[in-house]
Amino acid sequence: MNSEQFLLFCILGSVFAFFIWGRLRYDIVAFSALVLAVLGGLVPVDAAFSGFGHPATVIVALVLVVSTGLVNSGAIFHISKNIFKSERSLRTHITLSGSIGAILSAFMNNVATLALLMPADVQNARKSKWSPRDSLMPLSFATILGGMVTMIGTPPNIIVSTVREEYLGQPYSMFDFSYVGLIAASAGLLFISIVGWRLIPKSNTLDAGAELLAKTRYHSELTIPEISKLIGKTMDDLQKEAINSDVYIRGFVRGKLFHSWPNTTLLMKGDTLLLDSTPDSLDEFRTALSLDFSDGERQKIADEIESLTLCEAVVPVDSRIAGRTAQSIGLFWRKGAILLGISRKGRKISKKVRKVTIKPGDLLLLLVPEKEENNIVNWLGCWAMIDRGLTVTQGNKLSFGVGVFGLAIVLASVGVVQLPIGLAIVVVIYAVTKLINTSEIYDSVEWSVIILLGSMIPLGLAMTETGSTALIVDGVMDIAHQWPAWMVLTALMVVTMTLSDVLNNTATALIAAPIGVEIADRLGVSADPFLMAVAIAASCAFLTPIGHKNNTLIMGPGGYGFSDYWRIGLPLELLIIGVSVPSILFFWPL
Repeated sequence: MNSEQFLLFCILGSVFAFFIWGRLRYDIVAFSALVLAVLGGLVPVDAAFSGFGHPATVIVALVLVVSTGLVNSGAIFHISKNIFKSERSLRTHITLSGSIGAILSAFMNNVATLALLMPADVQNARKSKWSPRDSLMPLSFATILGGMVTMIGTPPNIIVSTVREEYLGQPYSMFDFSYVGLIAASAGLLFISIVGWRLIPKSNTLDAGAELLAKTRYHSELTIPEISKLIGKTMDDLQKEAINSDVYIRGFVRGKLFHSWPNTTLLMKGDTLLLDSTPDSLDEFRTALSLDFSDGERQKIADEIESLTLCEAVVPVDSRIAGRTAQSIGLFWRKGAILLGISRKGRKISKKVRKVTIKPGDLLLLLVPEKEENNIVNWLGCWAMIDRGLTVTQGNKLSFGVGVFGLAIVLASVGVVQLPIGLAIVVVIYAVTKLINTSEIYDSVEWSVIILLGSMIPLGLAMTETGSTALIVDGVMDIAHQWPAWMVLTALMVVTMTLSDVLNNTATALIAAPIGVEIADRLGVSADPFLMAVAIAASCAFLTPIGHKNNTLIMGPGGYGFSDYWRIGLPLELLIIGVSVPSILFFWPL
């Protein structure tokens, strides 16, 4: 190992460590690694930002914009409105919602698909009197599975296609992934609808069955006003009313000091009570004891607002508030909204909620001016966990929007135009016909993913240029030199799938795809089965809530713990490997 290889391995090892740690945004980690690689001479200065113009990066961005256009056309509403019906059984609901989620994910970004279907799924759970945790994980997994079916369904497929073009001179076409992807996705959906959903642990809370978003318990707060019958009393004096309202008092904050319960300290005006409550019980408790939503000037301004309403929202990875506090982004002063509560799996919160750093997957309870719910939730970059009243915003353009997109896919599939050009034409047509407006074009793009791709692609090329990929392959072949090719392919799938469970699937594909090509070259076999193995494995992240954005986003709304994922995810991943290996060898012979 020479000095360049050593330095590159150190940089990539640090990237992976920070990805697993999860305290820093993955796009910042990846971009920092790129800068270090340029300073270290591993990536030429003139190629430092080549990844941002790479076809894979462009396609991912365009697919996100096109997805918004399809939503605006009303296509998703027409598809989903006939699926979420409360009279259906849970198993039927999971089968139908999973199937439609998978189909949509084949042609849209799978995170966008979940964003569209999750609120309706939660609302249906409320009406059907079952827990959202019973259906959200199957829906998330289904949207991930659907992405494997086409080239634009998920970033790993796009990356694998561009790697094939770089190494073999020809990219995959739109539906080359369908042969294996359709079999793997179908097997996965069948497993989820028959067996998988039964493996999800039931909640052990007292209100199991209609809990969580129907009765989500928040770490919330209320403030003792200047004139109150509670001044001079202790927390013990509040317990009777708390029990009646189904509220648990954890303590109170005075200044910067947290006083836990039980405590004999006398309450004062301005003290902030920290509570565990549902939205309904919080309001009942507040009304019974004449408490304020917030302190000081905030409450005075809130009192001047004619009508206030509560709304719940889930925090995605790239939200404005993720990694920050409600106070630091000026939620109240900019939007007149108050963060009342946070629902989070993990440690208890012992300070005012507006000073708590928000994490992806958190559920937020917001007090907002009436009719401003959507504006404020959108400004935060969150997803409203209510029936959003999806309507056909431009119903007269439904056939047009779907038709233009379908035509572009057909033309790209038969080679009339290249896929990036076809998608770019769709975006232009959508913009000219006002199916999407200018601001939506920029808002639709997940810039954190674009930064990740643009940063990791030059690092992936540096792996090849410095001989680091060959060095890894040497190590692999030393271990597996006597193995048959199919066994090496299976091992590559297992390793890639394991990495994807703890790393970003895009980063995993960028590193694993070139290694797959090199291994195939050493074995003297076709590279296609190894690239397909990487594409399938990198997309299948079912063991943890951090392997895929969709798994992170359902954690709060579904009330899932870290260990809940592997119960259904482990047999699902084993099934995917079991059906994918023979399918790959059949459709893409060695």
